[in-house]
Amino acid sequence: MSLWKKLLWLAVAALGTWAVAMLALSRGEHISALWIVAAGFCALSISYRFYSKWLATKVLVLNEERATPAVLQNDNKDYVPTNRWMVFGHHFAAIAGPGPLVGPVLAAQFGFLPGTLWILIGATLGGGVHDMIVLFASIRRGGKTLGQMVREEIGRGVGLLASVSVLAIMIILLAVLALVVVQALAESPWGVFTIAVTIPIALIMGIGLRTGKVNVMAITIFGLLGLAFGVWGGQFLAHFPAIESWFRHDQKWLAWAIMIYGLAASILPVWMLLTPRDYLSTFLKLGTVAMLAAAVVLINPTLQMPAITKFIDGSGLVFAGPVFPFVCITIACGAVSGFHSLIASGTTPKMIRRESRIRSIGYGAMVTEMMVALMAMIAACVLQPGEYFAINTKGAPTEVVAKVSAAGFPVTEAEMQKLATNLGESTMFNRAGGAPTFAVGMAHMFARVSTKPTALALWYHFAIMFEALFILTTIDAGTRVGRFLLQDFLGNLWRPLGNTRSWSANFFSSVLLVAAWGWFLYEGVIDPLGGINSLWPLFGLANQLLSVVALCLGTTLLIKMQKSKYLFVTLVPLCFMCAVTFSAGYLKVFSSDPRLGFLSGAESLLSQAATITDPLQAANLARQATIWRFDAFVAVFFLVLVLLIVLGSAKQWWQLLRGTKRVVLHESEFVPLSAVS
Repeated sequence: MSLWKKLLWLAVAALGTWAVAMLALSRGEHISALWIVAAGFCALSISYRFYSKWLATKVLVLNEERATPAVLQNDNKDYVPTNRWMVFGHHFAAIAGPGPLVGPVLAAQFGFLPGTLWILIGATLGGGVHDMIVLFASIRRGGKTLGQMVREEIGRGVGLLASVSVLAIMIILLAVLALVVVQALAESPWGVFTIAVTIPIALIMGIGLRTGKVNVMAITIFGLLGLAFGVWGGQFLAHFPAIESWFRHDQKWLAWAIMIYGLAASILPVWMLLTPRDYLSTFLKLGTVAMLAAAVVLINPTLQMPAITKFIDGSGLVFAGPVFPFVCITIACGAVSGFHSLIASGTTPKMIRRESRIRSIGYGAMVTEMMVALMAMIAACVLQPGEYFAINTKGAPTEVVAKVSAAGFPVTEAEMQKLATNLGESTMFNRAGGAPTFAVGMAHMFARVSTKPTALALWYHFAIMFEALFILTTIDAGTRVGRFLLQDFLGNLWRPLGNTRSWSANFFSSVLLVAAWGWFLYEGVIDPLGGINSLWPLFGLANQLLSVVALCLGTTLLIKMQKSKYLFVTLVPLCFMCAVTFSAGYLKVFSSDPRLGFLSGAESLLSQAATITDPLQAANLARQATIWRFDAFVAVFFLVLVLLIVLGSAKQWWQLLRGTKRVVLHESEFVPLSAVS
């Protein structure tokens, strides 16, 4: 490296350090959101340039000449060698679900500092490693799923536990992803219209590329024009009430529609709907995030939220729980996400042409998602804290205003009504879940570059649609990956069900999977308390437990690859995630605070039901208490399974390091890429 390059990288490191210092040490004053952008950009640049390259060349030793599963097993259905940019688009769209958008917004109740630090550290040292090593492992093993790899590399007993836990966790994850979409699109014709338009556009793109008569550039231009029409045209539905009624639906209708869409995405060939739609969505995602970053640079907004709030003790208005471990649990996909391991061992390894792409797709997509999470944190923290807490606190308007103001963040009903009017909404009370808050913050920044009085409302509805599209692309890929996992499990019971080349087996498994996560989705939709309050913590817990399983696999592989001196790469994030998940799990189940613990919360609901004279309302509370008890059972089930997996993995590590167990590495046979070509 030349002297000038060394000086450049030293300057980037110095800027990043200074930005973090400004965020951490500034007290009693409002500081610029630019410091968060600068810290994120520097962390992304340095970690990708140096750490990911070191992982690729020294730890994993990627081989450019080795044929990948996409090339060796090309079946024009699941295994399809795909343009690297389309693979990146698919992978990024699939992993970037609600976590990097909703999680940081919810975690902003602790202040901007705890969440920002966790995003920066977790993504570069944990999430990027997690994603990259699982993608590498799956490609070296013919595109096998996480459960299959754990069974082969760690042991059949641990593998069975992993298969059960991964499948169960996957069902919860998909249900929560779908619930966030449903809540964002309910009674929003513009959002539903844009989402609906992307489906036929994706089908046309997929068929056009498959014929081989249309190049990627032409099909990309067509897709972008179609997407622009969907985004722009939705605002005119209000002028045509008859047409608008086609796209205005309640949460129950949307829940069924998303189930049908997930079923189709799981069954159809990957090139027909999944890949082109995810690729198309990535342009909107990255384009919007880039616009948001540019808006921060141009506008230089001030962070209104304090660096650290009084709610770090667990008494938060948005959700209960202390800053540790719940800042890590709440910001799921933005830092370390177990869901990524399912995509990295599901659809993505079956599409990559060369091993060298593992670095840019595995690590690169993760640190790109880190920037998305930081933008979401900024969007939440540039709002007036009183408005932020009023939007995310449940209750009657008068009650919410009194509660938020008493906490030290003054707000009035008149201010909230003015905000709703400017956004083109009837009210902004009881809009918990994170998505509306992100949309408000994003609209505030974008609207400042326009003088039109309707700009705020237009940008708000654009942001809602953007979030729904962002998350829906995770559902389609996740359902397909879940089908792979379910077929892997069912194949042990009856071999024909595990045949992924069989249409009937694929259809049967897809129906079972969609029915499972659809049940949780529907329960969340009819939940009188909003659904997201109980399901989001369970989602975060399940997601992080899944990352523990993936990091156990990564540690085992490093030992078997004779890379024991590099064990800290996976062991450090593994130990931290174990501390996070098991402490959070204990609190969510057994805490005596009814706002935090599932069991105490269920008892509190039953007590309320006993004092209510309205039988319907009492029945709803009793039903919710039953669901919370079931959630407690699910959380304990996950915790026990993952604990057994960790203990089984640790036992094997000890045996391998002592030399008392023979090392068997289940890698596929090396086949030169030139021989296949």
